Amino acid sequence: MAGHSKFKNIMHRKGRADAVRSKLFSKLSRDITVAAKSGMPDPALNPRLRLAVNNAKAESLPKDVIQRAINKAAGGDVDTMEEIRYEGRGPGGVGIIVEALTDNRNRAGSNIRAAFTKNGGALGEMNSVAFMWDRVGKIHYPAEAGTEDAVMEAAIEAGAQDVESDLVKPDIYEDAPGHVIWTAFEDLNEVAEAMSKVLGDPKSTAIVWKPQTEVPVTGDAVGTLMKLLDALDAEDDVSAVYSNEDISDEDLAKFGG
Repeated sequence: MAGHSKFKNIMHRKGRADAVRSKLFSKLSRDITVAAKSGMPDPALNPRLRLAVNNAKAESLPKDVIQRAINKAAGGDVDTMEEIRYEGRGPGGVGIIVEALTDNRNRAGSNIRAAFTKNGGALGEMNSVAFMWDRVGKIHYPAEAGTEDAVMEAAIEAGAQDVESDLVKPDIYEDAPGHVIWTAFEDLNEVAEAMSKVLGDPKSTAIVWKPQTEVPVTGDAVGTLMKLLDALDAEDDVSAVYSNEDISDEDLAKFGG
């Protein structure tokens, strides 16, 4: 298990996407409702709901809001929501995966296609990009959860696949320094629960797309790519945006705006 592999750009600038707290709370509530509707409305009996509730608690979503979101699904008072994946290319040939949760497929598709077209990208067919990515579990702990060695030991014991720690500067995965633990898709719940017994509750847990390779992007294409990713992040129907660009700190500061 590698402790310091610098696998960047897994999820585009999550801190920027979550900067508008009202949108974050709305997304967390929606995730809880959809998870509750997909199975039992009890977190103890529904792993997906348990993850959604834990993520909401980590972002300080009020308990009454969490319960209302669960009750909304249990009472059948919820629109039919579809989970849809879109794939495309951005400036410089960067691969992009967009996950949407929407009650209007036509609206979501139209808006996402427009975001690509207006910002130097092109929406592609299903699996035109995803075949170059892995579907894995990701657990994030803040820096204060433990030393690199302590987190590594807990991760190994729990059955994780990899650990990456960045305790000095904000890492690419989250908006704060910390530890990122990678798991196999099917092992996320088991690893997260085992680690929580040692390190406490994680900051977040999620099933994500992790690219197998990165695409170097330089110069003006960096600015155009950032505009595209930000436009996608801004869409209400969009849950997450993943991209596999490799940009130097210097170019990001100069062209990223």
